[in-house]
Amino acid sequence: MLIRSTWTLVPAATTTLPKAYSLELSKYIHSQLQLELGGEHIPSIAFSGIVGLCAASRDFLTFNPDQFYHLHLSGLQESSAKAIANLDLGDQLSFLGASFNVINREDETTSYEALYHTYVADEPEPTRQFDLSFLTPTAFSQNRLYLPLPVPTLMFRSWLERWNHFAPVYLGSDDMIGYLGETVALQRHRIQTRSFQVHNSHISGFTGNVTLKVLSRVDLLLMHVAHLLVQYGNFAGTGVKTRLGMGSTKLSEWKT
Repeated sequence: MLIRSTWTLVPAATTTLPKAYSLELSKYIHSQLQLELGGEHIPSIAFSGIVGLCAASRDFLTFNPDQFYHLHLSGLQESSAKAIANLDLGDQLSFLGASFNVINREDETTSYEALYHTYVADEPEPTRQFDLSFLTPTAFSQNRLYLPLPVPTLMFRSWLERWNHFAPVYLGSDDMIGYLGETVALQRHRIQTRSFQVHNSHISGFTGNVTLKVLSRVDLLLMHVAHLLVQYGNFAGTGVKTRLGMGSTKLSEWKT
């Protein structure tokens, strides 16, 4: 089972939170799910923090009661997906002295088998372009450093690692990444870097829109696998610290 749940939130009043709030909110959500935070080498939960327009000032963020905000939470294996499906945040989400009214909830559910059949086994019409939005700062671990750039091979490596860990269908590892790196290129982007704070550390990540393009004369199976992994990124997130609020990813339309 796979689930991606989205809550729509509105602050009860003008609300100010520390920039590092996402860690505390992730801890709170994990406690509500009765799951341990940080107990897995590859996280089975992807969490977005609170996504939406807010004002930044020094070490704080201000959320406006006239704005709608969203919280995305994904479960990548059976137990975490079921815990999210059963999670009831009630009418109000309260933490660190702040309160957000819960206006709506939407769930997208599927399974690894269904994704594999839809995008690979059933041999659909090939898709040559993927438009992605990175909603929260996204970065990749590179020799104890963090790279805040949308490198296609690093995106596919992130998705493939999670897929192979949780899915019953193995897709290959380093060779597959090499093939995908020769198959899919970064066509265009509109990104900016943003700092993500964890404790006293700051990680630079990118947010914004990215278009990936499948090159011509490519094996159909590789095109289908690329499409599968991009779709999976909707659930798994991208890059490092997805359980804490980084790397929230959504398929989207490019906005000119």
